[in-house]
Amino acid sequence: MKIRFFILLPLLVMAISLWAQQPEVSVFISGTDGHKSYRIPAIIQTPNGDILAFAEGRFNGSDDFGNIDIVLKRSTDHGKTWGKMTSVANYDKLQAGNPAPVVDLLDPLYPQGRIFLFYNTGNNHEGEVRKGKGIREVYYKTSVDGGISWSDPVNITPQVHKPNQPATNAAYNFKEEWRSYANTPGHAMQFASSIFKGRIYVAANHSEGDPKAGSEDYFAHGFFTDDHGKTFKLSETVPLPGSNESSAAELSDGGLILNSRNQKGDIKARIVSLSKNGGATWDTVYFDHNLPDPVCEGAILKIGEQNGTKILAFCNAADVNDRNNLTLRISYDEGRTWSKSYLVDGSSGPDKKDFTAYSDIVAVTKNKIGVLYEKGDYSRIVFKLVNWK
Repeated sequence: MKIRFFILLPLLVMAISLWAQQPEVSVFISGTDGHKSYRIPAIIQTPNGDILAFAEGRFNGSDDFGNIDIVLKRSTDHGKTWGKMTSVANYDKLQAGNPAPVVDLLDPLYPQGRIFLFYNTGNNHEGEVRKGKGIREVYYKTSVDGGISWSDPVNITPQVHKPNQPATNAAYNFKEEWRSYANTPGHAMQFASSIFKGRIYVAANHSEGDPKAGSEDYFAHGFFTDDHGKTFKLSETVPLPGSNESSAAELSDGGLILNSRNQKGDIKARIVSLSKNGGATWDTVYFDHNLPDPVCEGAILKIGEQNGTKILAFCNAADVNDRNNLTLRISYDEGRTWSKSYLVDGSSGPDKKDFTAYSDIVAVTKNKIGVLYEKGDYSRIVFKLVNWK
């Protein structure tokens, strides 16, 4: 009996899809391990191949402010299974969040690598901080044993923030008052080549002055260190009101791409800022309409190089209406075009209760990208491995 090709074709498509992605694995499940909610995923790989998944562990509910710790789980088998959860940063009964981890591979004092975990603390809701009633600060911790133990926190707020708080700290007294402040969220990055080799760069955003209509008080920026955490410098502010949560990746010849959320929501696309000097200043800022976005977070990552040009991966909820349809894209020309696209996860059913939202990505092998993302009305954070080659 002959089996016609048109009958086999759907089976072939299904087989290719299953080959490209492994089944999702739940990493953080709301209501377990002492936290009512988990949000804001971040992910890195250590030099020995372990994968570290970070998130905000929210004790009392899903609200962005409150008793929130940064928590961590580890996988030693490329994300198939995950170990016991540990708490790595807290701010007493207040907020510690926006985890931005990165592995410093180029410090001669730490030839086995040292992990930096940048994070923010806050003493009030974001809306109140935007009104000048409270402050968000910037800290980092380090680990020299692959995330098993961590140093005491280091407060770098005076170097990377411009809050007007002279009553509490004389170092905080700027003519240009910044109020709200947040790291990326998601992984930070390190330059592996060019004259900026070794530079650690953290994408961030802030609000300036009183709240404005359409979120026009928000602006993206970055901060960086060229001496492995001893000192930090601020980048130029992205000159586009409404630019917000951001992620950065290295380009060729000391360039950097900053990919940002448009908090205004008037244009449902990602904001791209390009730098020729390692992210210190911006040469070009534009909307990339090839990257639709519903006003949500996204993650960009350098995953390789081809003929001297960086290969980039980008992941976000690629939907202009809802946080949904999490999509991984690949660019072979440093973000000018995105020639490959993989639907990582899309919601099902008319009520879209299984939608996808924030995500972060990590290069697990030369062919596989790990995606850590929020799913199911923020009920869990899951991990999925995608074969992009």
